[in-house]
Amino acid sequence: MIKIQDAMQKDVISFSKVTKIGDAAKILRENKISGAPVLDEDENLIGIVSEGDIMRLLEVHSPKLNLILPAPLDLIELPLRMKHEYDEIAEGMTKAALILVEEIMTRKLITITPEKSISDAAELMDKHDVKRLPVVDEKKLIGIITRGDLIGAMVKSNE
Repeated sequence: MIKIQDAMQKDVISFSKVTKIGDAAKILRENKISGAPVLDEDENLIGIVSEGDIMRLLEVHSPKLNLILPAPLDLIELPLRMKHEYDEIAEGMTKAALILVEEIMTRKLITITPEKSISDAAELMDKHDVKRLPVVDEKKLIGIITRGDLIGAMVKSNE
């Protein structure tokens, strides 16, 4: 039986609750990860922020065109409408980047302890439809285990 402590990542990228979303998104991209734990001032786990949480911030606007029989004025106004739509999207993204992680993070946490097995982790991930589990000792974050870590541990045990 492979335990979580043997498969988890111990060096965990995490965020403060006052990290700006723009900064968090940049760190996620630079490290090629899709989410990370959020810690309070005492280093207690208080949430998780993911790419999905960030994506929900962005409202996608699309031009409303009459494509069946456009009126002549629609064709004249189209470039102006599209410019207006683009400006709205750019303004929305700028505002979203300034929002704090604590405002959008997932607060309902599914965690696991280091002595559990990777099959326990797989079951929790499947049941709660999550891609990563913070590994905790009390409320202190000691690691993280992802779906990729579970697969890697299974492959390694079969070598």
